[in-house]
Amino acid sequence: MIESLGALPWMTRTETRAVIEALEAEGGAGCARFVGGCVRNAILKRPVDDIDIATTLTPDRVTEALTKAGLRAVPTGIEHGTITGIAKGQPYEITTLRRDVETDGRRAVVAFTTDWAEDAMRRDFRLNALYASPAGRLYDPTAGGLADARAGRIVFVGDAETRIREDALRILRFFRFQAWYGRAEPDAAGLAACAALRGLIGNLSAERVSAELMKLLAAEDPRPAVRLMAQAGVLAEVLPEAQGLTRFERLVAIETEMLFTEDALLRLAALLPDDPAAADALGERLRLSNAQRQRLVAALDPSPPLKSWLSPKETRQLVYRLGADAFCDRVTLAWAASERPAATIQWRALLPTARGWTAPRFPLSGDEVLAAGVRKGPLVGEVMREVEAWWVDNDFPDDKLALIERLKAVAQGMAY
Repeated sequence: MIESLGALPWMTRTETRAVIEALEAEGGAGCARFVGGCVRNAILKRPVDDIDIATTLTPDRVTEALTKAGLRAVPTGIEHGTITGIAKGQPYEITTLRRDVETDGRRAVVAFTTDWAEDAMRRDFRLNALYASPAGRLYDPTAGGLADARAGRIVFVGDAETRIREDALRILRFFRFQAWYGRAEPDAAGLAACAALRGLIGNLSAERVSAELMKLLAAEDPRPAVRLMAQAGVLAEVLPEAQGLTRFERLVAIETEMLFTEDALLRLAALLPDDPAAADALGERLRLSNAQRQRLVAALDPSPPLKSWLSPKETRQLVYRLGADAFCDRVTLAWAASERPAATIQWRALLPTARGWTAPRFPLSGDEVLAAGVRKGPLVGEVMREVEAWWVDNDFPDDKLALIERLKAVAQGMAY
């Protein structure tokens, strides 16, 4: 029996048809098939975001075919046979069938082929080595990909150690796909190969490791996969700073219970010690963005210490000082680290208080400080900070007259 997905909407939409028809006009029917994640997700009835296409056409012919059809062709990875076709703003990654000629664990030298089975054999996992015709007919060259996808098994194509030596990032991908798609017991051979070759992770670029780690942590429930990583010694290779899994596991449980959106960066923070300097160094090592590094540092700063029994006034003061996002990150991490079940209600109550309050702008200007008789120079800032501290300590009174009176008192006290 021939298995088929049928003609799904993402296959038949105008932009997709334009790309397929352009390729078939150049190479004939059957020269192009959908491949990888879009096929896997369609089988599992999950959303299809990116559409990848494999073709027997060489990159130059792909470019020519797209150009003839009035579509854009962008050489995004031409050394590996990849052209991105763009139809009405929609990108399609189109890759020529290929086989590895030489690999060093980080990158590969490839040769183009017209053999679909040969192309499948260089892919990472069997559930990613699935193809579908433009009409939806399924092709499973490894004879195991379709069953793996349906059973939730992550199994390397061919020999696991060989696949990993071709590209050591596949170690992290094994755990990432286990987190996203794994429902069965982890493949013993694959897990053993990942553990045995974990030292190869150190040869990978920080950007590739970081991207794969964050995708893993963004899974709905990455806890089983992260446990496996720890048991296999892989987590220690990627995050030697990791301080155990207890806070991380409780954080994921909180997110699940509270229906919070999966937060990969906060989950990363939960694995680390409360040490801003270490967080900054990790952010640098993993080449995180400046915004990600700053958030990680703020979330893991133990000062000032937070308590679950903060009053509304104290909560507002800390939100003003830290910012609502950093305050909520720190509260959520403290909640996850708490060993007192009775404190759960208190920690949880702090979050809506922080999110529901908009910190006011300090209503005093430098000109007003000068008008109070303070000389230009560093003293202006010192006076403003003193008055601001009073304003915050008095719960942000909306009373400009009282603020000016306080300013005058502070200015007189600092005049000598």
